[in-house]
Amino acid sequence: MDSRPPNLPLLLLTCLLHFWQSARGQSSYTIDTVDLTLRPSSTVQSGTPVTLRCQVRVSHDNIPHLKHAFQIRQDDVLVYSSTTKEDSITYELDPARAADSGSYECRVTVQDKSKSSFGKKLDVAGLQTPVLYLNKTSPYESEEFTATCSAPEEKGSLIFRFYQRLRGGALKRIKQTAFTGNSSETTLVLRRLGDSTLYCDYEVNLVSGLRHSNRSNEIPVIVKGLYISPIMNVLPSTDVYEGEIIEVVCKVVSELKNIEVFLTRDRRILKKAPVGLSHRFTAQEGDSGKLVCKAEWGNVQKETNETITVKELFSKPQLTVNPTDIFEGDRFKLTCSVSIYVPERISNESIQFSIYKDTVKLTSAETYLTVAQHSKNGNYTCKARALSLSHRPVEKESQAVVVKAKVPVSEPMLSVVGGTLVLGKRFQLLCHSDRGTLPIIYTLNSPDRLAKSSVVSKPGEEAIFNSSAIYKTSDLNNFLCHATNGENRPPMRGTGQQLLRSTIIEPVSRPVLMVQPGAGDVSEGQDVTLVCSVQRGTLPISFAWFRTETEGALFSQTSNNLKESYTISNVRGDHRGEYYCVGNNPANVTKQSLAVMIGVKMAGWKKGLIAVFVLCILLILALILIMALKRRLVLFKRKRTGELSVKSASTKTERLSLTQAAVNEAANVTPGMIGKSVWSEHASGSESEDQNSVSAPEKPPEPQYTDVQTRQADPSRAPVKKGTDTVYSEVRTSKQGVPEQADAQGSVEYAQLNHDSDHHGDRGNHGDHSVQDDHIDEIDIDSVHIDTDDRGK
Repeated sequence: MDSRPPNLPLLLLTCLLHFWQSARGQSSYTIDTVDLTLRPSSTVQSGTPVTLRCQVRVSHDNIPHLKHAFQIRQDDVLVYSSTTKEDSITYELDPARAADSGSYECRVTVQDKSKSSFGKKLDVAGLQTPVLYLNKTSPYESEEFTATCSAPEEKGSLIFRFYQRLRGGALKRIKQTAFTGNSSETTLVLRRLGDSTLYCDYEVNLVSGLRHSNRSNEIPVIVKGLYISPIMNVLPSTDVYEGEIIEVVCKVVSELKNIEVFLTRDRRILKKAPVGLSHRFTAQEGDSGKLVCKAEWGNVQKETNETITVKELFSKPQLTVNPTDIFEGDRFKLTCSVSIYVPERISNESIQFSIYKDTVKLTSAETYLTVAQHSKNGNYTCKARALSLSHRPVEKESQAVVVKAKVPVSEPMLSVVGGTLVLGKRFQLLCHSDRGTLPIIYTLNSPDRLAKSSVVSKPGEEAIFNSSAIYKTSDLNNFLCHATNGENRPPMRGTGQQLLRSTIIEPVSRPVLMVQPGAGDVSEGQDVTLVCSVQRGTLPISFAWFRTETEGALFSQTSNNLKESYTISNVRGDHRGEYYCVGNNPANVTKQSLAVMIGVKMAGWKKGLIAVFVLCILLILALILIMALKRRLVLFKRKRTGELSVKSASTKTERLSLTQAAVNEAANVTPGMIGKSVWSEHASGSESEDQNSVSAPEKPPEPQYTDVQTRQADPSRAPVKKGTDTVYSEVRTSKQGVPEQADAQGSVEYAQLNHDSDHHGDRGNHGDHSVQDDHIDEIDIDSVHIDTDDRGK
């Protein structure tokens, strides 16, 4: 049997629907309106109760327990807030005062939405009348009393003001307090004697502006005079001499109690006593001035003053030192003296003098004589003492005089600044004395200019002089330095010989570069030594060798000699060029030598090899020339004597003429057909079977020659002519167009030549042919080859 309740699906569906509705309800709300009302009215009199009610209306979809957060603001300042489920709140102003005036606004926040009402302005008219209270209505002049002005029912920060109305009706504001609450208590002081009236009022600073209250109640006040001015007497008189007794009496005649009397001078209290006092003292220098007698009761003061004058019996003593410029070992004298103002009261003989050093008495006389030394340095004073007519002693002390004996300046020492002097360069000299009281005046005398002075007045200062360059060490003897620190003392002198103790550096002279062996005697493979030397210069010296065509030094070294060398081993041709050297030393003045040109000769074995080579070339050229001449000579002889005779194969002798036209035509046919192409048969007169005649040219043509190469004949055949001789034939053309045989030589038979050409045409060998100016034709027995490239020649 199933135990599950039959309505479980329906229950689940109901829960889901409820949750969905709840979720949908939380997001479905809106603030419709927010209203603020003021009751009974927006304008009321001060003291009237006022109620502010704020109500909100919210539309929502079944949201339970909806909360509203209310805020009421006055002039944008929060004055009340509340969170409630109700749709309205109230805020009571009971009673409403002027400080409650302003613009009110209500803002309501529901969950994450908020909305404000329209502003409502509240105006509370009227201020409470203040009340004045005085703790004393009959004060003495300048006596302090307390006044209180209050408006207990008012709100906010009030500014209270106090007024005094004099008997004649004049009104005077005597005090104003800062922002306080609704009450102010202050202290008042009235100095004008007589009757007057006091009252107060206040003002409130609102957003809309200041509002003033009515005046308070008026209180009559009587200011009484305070007669406590002291009576002051100075005995025997206000004009006295030193040593006399002065008595000052100061008292107050009054019925008041708690009166104090003060006797002051230069704001220093001499004596204090109740009601009255008496003060006695011996008049001394410096007692002249104003004596003040002051009576004080509470915060009220009255005073009386008298001016006294104390005249001197004798002036303040003066201590003098002679001489003023004291050096150790000098005698000096101290003298104490005074000027007598009242000779009828005191004589010069009655004055007693004493001299002190650092408060220690040296003598009971007016003079003191001693020798200056370090132990005598110090502060010296003197005192003068005399008796007045009242037989009271008068003693005065002089101003202190500082005695400090100067130390005489010692012999000055001359030195080079930096300790090193370079000849030829400007330098600085220092003149210094080990002892001597400042200031010291140093004077330098140099050989090239007027004397120049320098004053050293502070510790650490130095007398440094600029000097022009010198070029000899002996010139240092011409420098002198004088030092003095006293006008009446002779100067101390320092000589330039002291400068010889300094380090003196002489720059190097111009270097000289020498080549060993000579610059013109250098051959390849040799070693060349470049010697760089200087005549003078302080050691050590740095030498460096350079080549003009290259950058950087070839070699450098520092030496303690005036001469050093650099060797180039196994000289080659690329070593030729200009060389120079430079020298330098601690003077840091670099000097450069003149450039030396080094030419490198060729090695001897190379010269021999070149000579042999040139000789061989000349021999080869000579042989070639001889062979060429010999060949040309042979060709020349063959040209003159060569003949070629060939028998005709036919019964009839024919002349063959090989013209330039036939040669040109032969160049266009195959070698196998050359026998038939290059030769043409010409018959003379009636013997020619060709009836066609050749038209003679207008001008007899020049003889034409063709060079025909001949080669060895085939052994299987009978040669026409043995050997390789060249046969020359000259063909001439007559005026009638018939070729003529020149020099009665035999003609070559056409049949033989044609037969030979047909038989060996396919084996013809084509070669190069040189064409002479006289057109020599060389004919090969076995084959005939005509170079077409020589046609134009």
